[in-house]
Amino acid sequence: MDDIQTIMTYKAILTTTGKMLIAAQNNEWDELISLEQECRRLAEILTKEDPEPILDKELLQKKVKIIHQILNDDAQIRAITEPWMMRLQDLLSTSERTRNLQQTYQLIGNT
Repeated sequence: MDDIQTIMTYKAILTTTGKMLIAAQNNEWDELISLEQECRRLAEILTKEDPEPILDKELLQKKVKIIHQILNDDAQIRAITEPWMMRLQDLLSTSERTRNLQQTYQLIGNT
């Protein structure tokens, strides 16, 4: 992969994280998951290259700027999804506790 392809891959990741942010904002969880898989695929392209090409100063600055934008998107996505994930985890924990209590009462009732 040459330096231009590297930058283009970072830009593709940025485009994908932008779409992920929109999906998260709109509670489109299936779309978010699909886009996350696409982002992972693009990131794997970068990590398979060893080493990543040495970029000139201009392209390196472009890469750094893109990475900062990706990280910003990621932070916003996490701010949306983490509270939702915590609520889901609480729901699942409550459901599990309820099921355990029901099983316990069934055992007590059968003795």
